[in-house]
This record gives sequence, structure tokens and C-alpha cells, in this order.
Amino acid sequence: MKIAIANDHGGLDIKNAIIKDFAAQGIEFVNFGTDTADSVDYPIYAKQVTAAIQSGDCDLGILCCGTGIGMSMVANKQKGIRAAVVTNEFCAEMTRRHNNANVLCLGGRVIDEAMAVKLANIFITTPFDGGRHQRRVDMIED
Repeated sequence: MKIAIANDHGGLDIKNAIIKDFAAQGIEFVNFGTDTADSVDYPIYAKQVTAAIQSGDCDLGILCCGTGIGMSMVANKQKGIRAAVVTNEFCAEMTRRHNNANVLCLGGRVIDEAMAVKLANIFITTPFDGGRHQRRVDMIED
């Protein structure tokens, strides 16, 4: 599994915590940036992550900004992307189990680094339940 990850200036610290954890675990990821605290336009980074998923180069994505909301808005406009803003463990699990979300959106001004790492790990390790939920995911795609 390969994870695409990106951020804007508001999500830099939580992205860095996540990639440090992923590297320690040997989880393959592609860092699309940004790697500075300079103000940037988050749609650029959201589109890079979603394009990596659409092309099949990456399996899942993680987008970090101030709240996760802006990144999720951009991501969800891209074909085949199901992005969810998550702030707790239950939602991180359920968005994978029931919605088959393929992009996790996190807010660096909403959660701390430890929670971001925890949510990212739950997200990438939780399987989709399928079954009745597949019908609903198909309805989203239509």
C-alpha cells in the first residue's frame, strides 16, 4: 500500500508527524508537500494527492490543512474521490468501513500531532466492510 500525503501551511506539523511515523513503520508514502510554513494555496496540493489516487500510483491519501475542510472540498470534487474530515477515532474507522473513503482530511488547528498519527494509522489499516455499504458507495459514484 502506498499513501499520498500533502498539506498546506496550516497542516505542516501534523503532516510531518504522520510521515515520521510512517517512515518508522516502513509504510510507503509519497510526500507532495509543502515542506515549509509559507502560505500556499491548498487546492494545488489536494489535486496532486487525488490525481495520484486516480492514476493508481497511490492507494489512499491524507490531506492536512488548518481544519481539513478546505482540502476535503477540493478532494471531493475530483472523480472517484471520497474524502472525509475526521477528528476522532470512531469516525476514522467508520469512514473506511462504511464509506470506503480513500482520502483522510485532518486539521492542524483542530487536532494535535499525536491524534493525527493515531487517526492516520486507523484510516490506513481499516478495511471496507463492503456488503450493503457497497451499494451506497456506488450511489455516491453515480
